Amino acid sequence: MNNMNTDDNVPLPAPVARYFDAANRFDSTSAAACFTPDASVRDEGHHHLGTEAIRNWVSQASEKYQPHTTVLSAREKGDKTAVAVRVAGQFPGSPIELEFQFTLRHGAIAELAIH
Repeated sequence: MNNMNTDDNVPLPAPVARYFDAANRFDSTSAAACFTPDASVRDEGHHHLGTEAIRNWVSQASEKYQPHTTVLSAREKGDKTAVAVRVAGQFPGSPIELEFQFTLRHGAIAELAIH
């Protein structure tokens, strides 16, 4: 694991740290590059499959909500990394706390489920 300094100095795997950095800059291309070509993302009841769909998802969410994530904690659960985050942006109830569950494969994100 590489370290990304967060409010609690939580260690994150490098692709996860790169994803949060890119998403917080609303850089959908760089965010999508953190995923494997066949990766999947589940968010808000939708399933996004492949890097082009993931790039579109990040782009649309950035435009609609202007979300900014702050990592609160991270823990490994088997082959997954569960990351608790606070998300603030232009949406009702902001900020909210969510869990991002990442599965990594070959140094990239293969799956992301947001709960």
